[in-house]
Amino acid sequence: MIPEQRIPTHPGVILSEEFLRPLGITQVAFAAHLGVPVQRINELIRGKRGVTPETAWLLSQALDTTPELWVNLQAAHDLARSRPTTRIARITPMETAIGAGSVER
Repeated sequence: MIPEQRIPTHPGVILSEEFLRPLGITQVAFAAHLGVPVQRINELIRGKRGVTPETAWLLSQALDTTPELWVNLQAAHDLARSRPTTRIARITPMETAIGAGSVER
């Protein structure tokens, strides 16, 4: 569950702080290793770009992780950032039937 008071860390920060920095790898070297433009890695690290499924696969292969790790980090970040400000009451079965315009047979 995502805490309401905090937005989860962007996956680009995780990439930079938990992987590239400890490995001593620059963005330029990492981009070259992945075969992608440096701008793609730089924008990801700066939080200007999200992790796509393709990027998740590339990161997972290069860093011995799973693509799910990167996709889940991105999803948690995106969900927290787009949390609605209003609450909607849960719909009940009776309201479902009425609201759907059900026809009696």
